[in-house]
Amino acid sequence: MSTSSSSSAHEARLAIGKRLREILRDSGTTARALAQAAGWDESKCSRLTNGRTLPSDDDIRIWCRICGVEDEIPDLIAASRDADSMYMEWRRLQRSGMKRLQETRVSLYEQTRLFRFYCSQFMPWPLQTPGYMRAVLSAFADFHEAPRDIDEAIAARAARSRLLYEGDHRFAIVLEESVLHDRIADDDVMAGQLGQLLEGMSLPSISLGIIPSDARRKLWTMETFSIYDDKRVFVELLSAGVTVTQPREIALYIKGFTELASNAIYGNKARALITAALASLG
Repeated sequence: MSTSSSSSAHEARLAIGKRLREILRDSGTTARALAQAAGWDESKCSRLTNGRTLPSDDDIRIWCRICGVEDEIPDLIAASRDADSMYMEWRRLQRSGMKRLQETRVSLYEQTRLFRFYCSQFMPWPLQTPGYMRAVLSAFADFHEAPRDIDEAIAARAARSRLLYEGDHRFAIVLEESVLHDRIADDDVMAGQLGQLLEGMSLPSISLGIIPSDARRKLWTMETFSIYDDKRVFVELLSAGVTVTQPREIALYIKGFTELASNAIYGNKARALITAALASLG
């Protein structure tokens, strides 16, 4: 799914370029005339209209003013910024600090009623303990050479857990069994984290399934992803976070989640796997 996940960003860029091309055509202005009026090389107009380059806010303002459609500026800038955020390198996201990264999607989380998490690398954030958060965020900051405002980031991430208890939010979570055994933190932290999973399973807002390592399965292990209602998907790659908004791609991830969930075990069988992981800590 990682290949398709970047096409939302590509299609969004193409849509912006198409709209700029339409504005240019409707104005009766040529690309050459626009470039001259803007002080640009004509090739820049081609790059913008073909989606090879995403326009800056100033590019959009200049384009719309020359074409006489300044009322288009706010919507185009909003659409361009949305397209720009669909594929965002972690390094770029973290320039303003780890805390800021934890706060970027809070409004989305608050509005979401059904969360679906497929986790192949880490425990799902709604059930992470502060100790586990510290281990993950510290490793992440080290790898990506990000600002180390770890304490502030932990506080911001932990604040989201209130959604488990507030409103009518529901959480469908599917874990690969390997996540239970990955020693991302020391044994004490991992024991606390596994205990948190057991406690979380008792919450009425949570459905937790685990795909056993020896399960016969229809889909392979893939990148961690999360689905927010039927409106948005977030995919976690090594280098970037990818936001998917194209309906057909969202449908693909929902189908994938359903297939993965069908390979998972639940209830007492899932508890037995978590308990076995606890026992393996020594």
